[in-house]
Amino acid sequence: MSVSDVGLLLRSTKVITPDGMRAATVSTAGGRITAVLPYDAAVPPGARLEDLGDDVLLPGLVDTHVHVNDPGRTAWEGFGPATRAAAAGGVTTLVDMPLNSVPPTTTVPALDVKRAVARRAAHVDIGFWGGAVPGNAPELRPLHDAGVLGFKAFLLPSGVDEFPPLAPDQLRTALREIAGFDGLLIVHAEDARHIDGAPPPTGPRYADFLASRPRAAENEAIAGLIALARELDARVHVLHLSSADALPLIADARRKGVRITLETCPHFLTLTAEEVPDGATEFKCCPPIREAANQDALWAGLAAGEIDCVVSDHSPCTADLKVRDFGRAWGGISSLQLGLPAVWTAARRRGHTLHDVARWMSTGPAALVGLDRKGAIEAGRDADFAVLAPDETFTVDPAALHHRNQVTAYAGRTLHGVVRSTWLRGRKIADHGTPTEPTGRLLERRPRT
Repeated sequence: MSVSDVGLLLRSTKVITPDGMRAATVSTAGGRITAVLPYDAAVPPGARLEDLGDDVLLPGLVDTHVHVNDPGRTAWEGFGPATRAAAAGGVTTLVDMPLNSVPPTTTVPALDVKRAVARRAAHVDIGFWGGAVPGNAPELRPLHDAGVLGFKAFLLPSGVDEFPPLAPDQLRTALREIAGFDGLLIVHAEDARHIDGAPPPTGPRYADFLASRPRAAENEAIAGLIALARELDARVHVLHLSSADALPLIADARRKGVRITLETCPHFLTLTAEEVPDGATEFKCCPPIREAANQDALWAGLAAGEIDCVVSDHSPCTADLKVRDFGRAWGGISSLQLGLPAVWTAARRRGHTLHDVARWMSTGPAALVGLDRKGAIEAGRDADFAVLAPDETFTVDPAALHHRNQVTAYAGRTLHGVVRSTWLRGRKIADHGTPTEPTGRLLERRPRT
């Protein structure tokens, strides 16, 4: 290896590689990882060494489910505060959802507007989902050609009028079009008929809200999605799985060749219905946080490899929208900055390792959207890293969060895992929770080979 091949080396006794954790020195140049070397490798003349001691070097997290709400609802969030929060939390790549912004990302001109806003403020790399809504089937291929990573659809009202759900015939039309270019459809899978037939949520009792979003609504919607994906030989992805009852159904479909993947979220893995106080609508999300027994089954699905990734579904709003009535409050958990320590806190208690966490929160999401330069510490990948002190703890102070609105279900919780620093293409973008200047790039879908 010549001197010109090396710019920055990061050394740690605990480096998370695809093969597991080991002591190593990671060599980088030009924003890429050039080699994973023995721990005591010599430092070439002119290279800079960053010795991390016993802190763990992980691949930078990839969060493929983030509602940035920019432009149009920037009082809720924005590309500046969202990406600062991401950087502070060890996330080096996020993918922005197509709704809650105005305009929604359902046409190429709307995508251009969003990219122009994001480009000025990105502290991390950003990709974009397109949206599948009634009447925009002709827009799907142009959006695909413009570089979106896939398309999101709802099967019931999304909560915002400008992003309506797809009726069954519209879902078929959209998925047939997307299958024609082998794109990916990601779906909020709750069945509207089951929701309409459940008791409506009103008032402050969490138990009433939970009863209004039954597991059967998820299970039925996923069954229908599987059938349609099988019929059209399409790629589909189930967003924010809450009902563990659906795991055997999805596993069976995969064995039969259906191309279906799924994700779950930190709040489903770390919070339980039994602990949600009445009136605490910072815990409201759809589908909902369910009982502890359901959470145990989700963890079993992760351990068995049945769940592909863990992503935040960061869905913030202004504090005034979190009224104490679960029927009227905005549904969404703000957790972009806290996902890594929240999941690690629960994972270590259940006997999982940081290698597992990296697979769920970096490698898996990167693979989902085809970002083959992200998601692992190995030669050829981008030099994106999170440096974690895994045994240190901190208590969540909402005022310390970089989200535009410091409303979080994790307030006051003590979590394991302090993010020391975050690196994007070999540059430090956050140091002890403080982000540096924006250096993120906008990402596009790479052609599949």
